[in-house]
Amino acid sequence: MSKLVTIYGGSGFVGRYIARRMAKAGWRVRVAVRRPNEAIFVKPYGVVGQVEPVLCNIRDEASVRAVMSGADAVVNCVGILAEVGKNQFDSVQAEGAERVARIAAEEQIGRLVHISAIGADAEAESDYARTKAEGEAGVIAHMPGAVILRPSIIFGPEDQFFNRFASMSRLGPVLPVVGAETRFQPVYVDDVAKAAAQALTGTVELGIYELGGPQVATFRELMQQMLGVIHRRRLIVNVPFFAARIMAWGFDVLQAVTLGLFTNGVITRDQVRNLANDNVVNPEARSFADLGITPVAMASVLPDYLWRFRPSGQYDAIKDSAKNLRT
Repeated sequence: MSKLVTIYGGSGFVGRYIARRMAKAGWRVRVAVRRPNEAIFVKPYGVVGQVEPVLCNIRDEASVRAVMSGADAVVNCVGILAEVGKNQFDSVQAEGAERVARIAAEEQIGRLVHISAIGADAEAESDYARTKAEGEAGVIAHMPGAVILRPSIIFGPEDQFFNRFASMSRLGPVLPVVGAETRFQPVYVDDVAKAAAQALTGTVELGIYELGGPQVATFRELMQQMLGVIHRRRLIVNVPFFAARIMAWGFDVLQAVTLGLFTNGVITRDQVRNLANDNVVNPEARSFADLGITPVAMASVLPDYLWRFRPSGQYDAIKDSAKNLRT
């Protein structure tokens, strides 16, 4: 019988790519999610019955244990960028990660892969970065043989980074950004999935890996590259951190006083704290090179999914070509 992997958050941005790779490798895949009916799109990743969405909430002990039963390996992809309702940084990224690792140890799971993030630091001002570090500590305490992957900002067709700013660029001549000089090392989502798949099959050395793409660029430079892909000219304006903190405070308060009826999807105070720090691979850390993976460049991927933000969408290239025709 083929091996079974349980992927917590397996229908999310990164999780779905890991699920697809594991299915192609012949594994049975349990995609553990809060809303299985919204994750049925993962079923065609394999043959009938090979990939199945199952109900699980990482904050619930019983459901985490139930979907792990009988698994040969486990992946935890669950993470949040902003706190909403009961999904708080501590409960999801720290306590949730520790819960998965503890139960994996109790169930004698052979291999655990945990998706963390570059910048994880127990002393960080950012709750996001602090709880990522606490989650890693919980994983190592219970599963010292786990593989922890720390990607930089991740790009791909479903990302919430380039898609978001490309959409914003359609609204006016100005594109505001916070931390324009902060450096990032964007990594392609399927490269992260490839690293996770290698870790699951036991072909990599155990430990922590920091994953970044071949290009290091400032926030401003990334926006310039994105605008070039979508054929738009916009003035990139850096929002000073003091102004960003005031704006984020206002949106956070609005979310609180409306009891969540308004969700702060603009910018939070914690995100402002994160944007003050570079998000690049530490030269001394193990990385893609240690995994034998050559990361994909942004230039070869961004046009494949950002074309829809061009002024004429899929017809933009045709219109440009038509300008050269002589009447």
